[in-house]
Amino acid sequence: MNIQEAWDYGRLHLTLSSPYAELDARLLLEYVLQKPHSYIVAFAEIELTLEQQQSYFALVQRAVELEPIPYLTGTAVFLDLVLSVTPAVLIPRPETEELVELAVKWGRQRPTCHIVDVGTGSGNIAISLAQRLPHATITAVDISTQALNIARKNATTYVPGRINFLLGDLLTPLVEPVDLIVANLPYIADDEWTQVDDGVKLHEPLLALQGGADGLKLINKVLWQAQEKLMAGGAIFLEVGWQQGIAAQKLARAFFPNASINLLVDIVGHERFVQIQTVFER
Repeated sequence: MNIQEAWDYGRLHLTLSSPYAELDARLLLEYVLQKPHSYIVAFAEIELTLEQQQSYFALVQRAVELEPIPYLTGTAVFLDLVLSVTPAVLIPRPETEELVELAVKWGRQRPTCHIVDVGTGSGNIAISLAQRLPHATITAVDISTQALNIARKNATTYVPGRINFLLGDLLTPLVEPVDLIVANLPYIADDEWTQVDDGVKLHEPLLALQGGADGLKLINKVLWQAQEKLMAGGAIFLEVGWQQGIAAQKLARAFFPNASINLLVDIVGHERFVQIQTVFER
């Protein structure tokens, strides 16, 4: 079997389980061969070894059974990063790239700032912020030791020595207040769980997905903690479920009645982000 035949095999078998069958098949093939896309196209007639065929077939079957491609290859793309990921961390989503852009815009307006990424997972947010805001102090917190280990590994690759990692529950491990809190916390409500893709439910960490009855359990908790962990004049950027914007905004106003609170839409027009800008004198 040559490269083109293997690609065709993967695409055919993945058609029913993935809307991106051709891409998924190619990514698995690149992983098995340890070659880039350009090689796959240019040398389509090269024969796979028996070992490569067997490895590829096994990965395709796991993908057919809805195991996410990033977990199979061990990597996920986020902005300009290629991050190590395992089932211990959520696979970074494209909408979270917009959360990073909002935080970067805020951070660039200040000569110095201390930013905390709450629930860092793979470290995608913290690392992206460290790259784009060289003047900022970056802290990343997670309740999962496994997640922190992965985040540290990724940070060592891209921004060695730039991020302070803390183990703990949301803002609890912070010793002193920060200027900016950025959080993409679990926000899937209990009644939305049946609508979640099976591949997500079966393989991604529940700790990083489930947000309680209304999806706002952890968002409520981090806002409560933020009252004592945010500097006057500081800000909070939250990613929320696309139907939770109004409820999250009301929640934010309850904790920060004097703050400017805005709902911001994502690239497809959903109210995806809550911005809380506090005043310098509470």
